[in-house]
Amino acid sequence: MFAFLKKWLRRRMLHASHVTPEQWARAEAHMPFLARLDGAERRRLHELALQFLSEKALQSAAGFSLSNEARLTIALQAVLPILNLGLDWYEGWVEVVVYPGEFIVPRSFMDEDGVVHEYADVLAGEAWEGGPVILSWPEEGDTAAGVNVVIHEFVHKLDMRNGTPRGQPPLHAGMSRTEWARDFSAAFAAINAQLDNGEETALDPYAAEHPAEFFAVASEAFFVDPARLKAAYAAVYRHLAAFYRQEPLPLSPNVLPAGEQDADSLCENCVKPDGGE
Repeated sequence: MFAFLKKWLRRRMLHASHVTPEQWARAEAHMPFLARLDGAERRRLHELALQFLSEKALQSAAGFSLSNEARLTIALQAVLPILNLGLDWYEGWVEVVVYPGEFIVPRSFMDEDGVVHEYADVLAGEAWEGGPVILSWPEEGDTAAGVNVVIHEFVHKLDMRNGTPRGQPPLHAGMSRTEWARDFSAAFAAINAQLDNGEETALDPYAAEHPAEFFAVASEAFFVDPARLKAAYAAVYRHLAAFYRQEPLPLSPNVLPAGEQDADSLCENCVKPDGGE
């Protein structure tokens, strides 16, 4: 009954909402990575964005003026990872807070001697377990190539569906948790080794901070710069394509889209819907 009511409310909201093609175009102007979507995918993305805006509370902070265009821009990026998963993957929290640039979060920790150290952490975004997603609205030209703060923070929310984020969201049936852990661990070790050797990395070096950050940074690249991700970490790309049920790059002949391969060829120990192997 509850699921039926939720679907009915979402359909009613879509009928009541009206965004012109010009408004969509302005919101998408700085997101060239959406060009790969066909007409049906673009319409579904728009519908999800409107559903997102109806169910989440977007609030501005520190004097930032959150325009309708900014709201649409955030929503489009937020729902891209769940385009083929559904808005229910973002259930359990409501608020999105937007700052007019980087924001400061006070931190503290206790060292081995019991001394408490306090410091200020300057952030572009943060996702809280069970709480809000906090974003910064960048100045024109401030965003580095391949970086997308909105996607980064929202995929943290997907990771948190398994509890404390560690770079492994709940996997679909037919995906191997063992293979995911093996390939992501190898990639995480590789980027740390590159940084230790003073080498340039294909991904933002922030990916080396923690496995959860590697997952988020790799997901950014999957949507924004997929060719770079696939060239550097082909196995990671394959897992993300299966998880997000999207294929940003053209497929080679005789290769089935992610999620359509024979399950026996994907893994020996596949994850069941409840997350077990």
